[in-house]
Amino acid sequence: MSIAERASEITLPPRNQGWPNLGEFVCSQFPRISREIWQARFAAGKVHWFDGAVVAFDSPFLPSRRLCYYREVSAEPKIPFRETVIYQDEHILLACKPHFLPVTPGGEFVNECLLERLRQQYQLPDLVAVHRLDRETAGLVLFSTKASSRAAYYQLFASGQIEKRYLAVAAMPTQAVWPTGQHWQVANRLEKSQPAFLMQQVAGEVNARSEMTLLAQQDGLGLFQLTPHTGKTHQLRVHMQGLGLPLLHDKYYPTLLPKTALDFSQPLQLLAQQLAFTDPVTGLQHHFQSERRLQAWRD
Repeated sequence: MSIAERASEITLPPRNQGWPNLGEFVCSQFPRISREIWQARFAAGKVHWFDGAVVAFDSPFLPSRRLCYYREVSAEPKIPFRETVIYQDEHILLACKPHFLPVTPGGEFVNECLLERLRQQYQLPDLVAVHRLDRETAGLVLFSTKASSRAAYYQLFASGQIEKRYLAVAAMPTQAVWPTGQHWQVANRLEKSQPAFLMQQVAGEVNARSEMTLLAQQDGLGLFQLTPHTGKTHQLRVHMQGLGLPLLHDKYYPTLLPKTALDFSQPLQLLAQQLAFTDPVTGLQHHFQSERRLQAWRD
């Protein structure tokens, strides 16, 4: 059993929608976890209000209160690759994560994530990621170290004031005769598909924009530079697949493959290689670049 070292939070709705007690509310919010498991967690003191006061399963529902609980998984995978810290100052920390490691807790990962590794190694309990990368993607992730300046860094991403560049490797179509330097611009609408963690292109107002450039070719593969101008989930993966260039070792697109044990020999060939921005607090001009390489590409 692996238990999260830090509590997760949920804010109760402002109105009780018929829950007879706190335990029944929690069960309704997490239907994949059995009632018996929640009863055991409450009985063990693993659920409490934000101020630390422990609650019981039959405690009354209190509107708008913040409730804390600890995520648990029976067996948490261990990722045998290490992150590197590229930059740190009073307000931010920039790390380069390996493939397979999630940025934050989720699913079967509670402590084995980039955020918890950095919090423990650098003794930064208030560290928070200000953006995300897919677990399958390697590369640069920006963290805020101080709550007082955090909103300014969130705004960088929300307002598109940060430049992101990725490297990717994809199999070249056999009929393709594109020259090195071939450039594409993609603008369309992405929405959730089925299952809900997948995305799809649909008709409607544009909400996703990307640019792709073919940098080099070798042995039937292409090395691409990808520039997202918006930040939709799986945006680059879907846009590349839409061009007939699905990323190498992508287990979601164009076909969702069955879930299997982690295969560390075939990482998704996608790397968040560069971040550039004007620091909203210090005014410094930052341009960071990862030294990681994509496994499938021979320099």
